[in-house]
Amino acid sequence: MEQDSGKKMSPVFYYASIIVGILVLFGALAPEALGEWAGRISGWVIDYFGWYYLILTTIIVFFCVFLLFSPIGKLKLGKPYHEPQFSTVSWLAMLFSAGMGIGLVFYGANEPITHFLTSPNAEDESNAAMIEALRISFFHYGIHAWAIYGVVALALAYFQFRKGEKGLISRTLRPILGKAVDGILGTVIDVLAVFATVIGVAVSLGLGTIQINGGLEFLFGVPNTIWVQGIIIFVVTILFLFSAWTGLSKGIQYLSNLNMILAGILMLVALVLGPTFLILNMMTTSTGALLDTFLLRSFDAGPLDGEKGKWLGDWTIYYWGWWMSWSPFVGIFIARVSLGRTIREFIGGVLLVPTVISIIWFSIFGVTGIEAGKTSSEIFELGASTQLFGVFDSLPMGMILSIIAVLLISSFFVTSADSATFVLGMQTAYGSMTPANKIKVIWGILLSLIAFILLFAGGDKALNALQSAAIISAFPFSFIIAMMMVSFFKDANNERKYLGLSITPNKKRMNEYIEESEEHREKHGDEFEL
Repeated sequence: MEQDSGKKMSPVFYYASIIVGILVLFGALAPEALGEWAGRISGWVIDYFGWYYLILTTIIVFFCVFLLFSPIGKLKLGKPYHEPQFSTVSWLAMLFSAGMGIGLVFYGANEPITHFLTSPNAEDESNAAMIEALRISFFHYGIHAWAIYGVVALALAYFQFRKGEKGLISRTLRPILGKAVDGILGTVIDVLAVFATVIGVAVSLGLGTIQINGGLEFLFGVPNTIWVQGIIIFVVTILFLFSAWTGLSKGIQYLSNLNMILAGILMLVALVLGPTFLILNMMTTSTGALLDTFLLRSFDAGPLDGEKGKWLGDWTIYYWGWWMSWSPFVGIFIARVSLGRTIREFIGGVLLVPTVISIIWFSIFGVTGIEAGKTSSEIFELGASTQLFGVFDSLPMGMILSIIAVLLISSFFVTSADSATFVLGMQTAYGSMTPANKIKVIWGILLSLIAFILLFAGGDKALNALQSAAIISAFPFSFIIAMMMVSFFKDANNERKYLGLSITPNKKRMNEYIEESEEHREKHGDEFEL
């Protein structure tokens, strides 16, 4: 049945593809109007619901920390006999590549440099501004982002692998919505999830395209135009569709491991060639600053400072929106590769490891970039898409580092798009874990078209158009994320009580549950074996 269902397109496919198709058509016929309306709507969301984004995101963080220490953490994402399908290294590589890749490379040097030059909480270009620049970057790419991904992925993995539900966002809400998730309401929820996924991934692909073009311009003088970007999108689309055709365990796993190798090489070489000891000292100090101001910055909405409020909209709220719009995509993908892990292991891996890697990444490229800019001021004047390459140009082996960076961005691009085609295929093929290749190809083409349309509509302000799209698409889906937390806790807490899980678990009940699971497997087989 799983194989057959993966070949069928659900109503979600038709509704979501029609909406995305209309957006593509509107953007092609009236790009300026699309860019203008996107800016107005995102501005409205920031002005009236920025506080809501901040509160919800912080609640999500505390919920994940609670689960890390709660007896609920002992539950396995699957039956007792399920073991992880992928090694821990490959698992971490896949979730990290899907969740952060292009953004880290795009903003790795640019964001710290930007905050150093114009600091919201310190004197511009001062020593304090340098510490603050790193702290802000850690904050944006750290535990808040991964907590958002984590709760969505956790709910999906729990209900699919432990409760036998289809791998759909709507099915995670059964404990609070009941049979309604099987009807029209469930379809609406899944359409919203698909739309958020399309926009979130398109934003990332747009950033990747801009930076690949920027790197080619800096290195080889290739013109930085929308048509060159269109060619880049076309070429990379062919690559990720080929990867998607090979299947999850082959294409994505190999590419994810390649990403980690290239990223590791880039970090180590930059650490050695850059101001090594300053990087290490700044990383330590800025991490302390992050922990010291964690609660204040998590809730700071800048209500009495118009300039700060605008800064929050351009940065923090944009990021929270981007992470939320990405969460159905990353959540479904992480859930898919996390079968057999305990909730505690899952939360620990998803929350802590990528956060530490992000801190190391921004420390290396942020400090190196700021120090390079102090001696070569033209680096500070470069655009966001070329700044990283300007930093590399100031180091020995700069050309080699820049080429590796372009390859890494391209690989991240392919991995993200490849993962997204699987997730969208799964969401629009009745939750099948083996969606038909034709469904994945259709979504791959639509993803690339949306990325191009957003860049086309933004014109000279393409980055603003991408930011606006992320904030808008996240707003309706944020309510679903809140419901997913409530639904998961309600069911998982009942499961905890049933199994007698506490500091000292009920061994008799646990043994009975294991025996029941083994009997079920003997009769029906393992429905999640691939």
